[in-house]
Amino acid sequence: MENELKQLIIDALDLEDISIADIDSQAPLFNDGLGLDSIDALELGLAIRKKYNVKIDAEKEDVVKIFSSVATLAAYIQAERS
Repeated sequence: MENELKQLIIDALDLEDISIADIDSQAPLFNDGLGLDSIDALELGLAIRKKYNVKIDAEKEDVVKIFSSVATLAAYIQAERS
């Protein structure tokens, strides 16, 4: 699931210079990690909704935690799909 999600991040955000191996599952998606911003989060949220039929509500209290890394995002998607 994590590698599939990494590929989705690369594709959805047009990160042409990055490969799956370049993305650490535990590294932050924002700031010092992958360097994503709020617009990227919106685009990624839409891509996740389209691919996995999982909606991540921007108003959720724990949305920052959900988007903190590939690992936390994958865990959330798996929990919502089961």
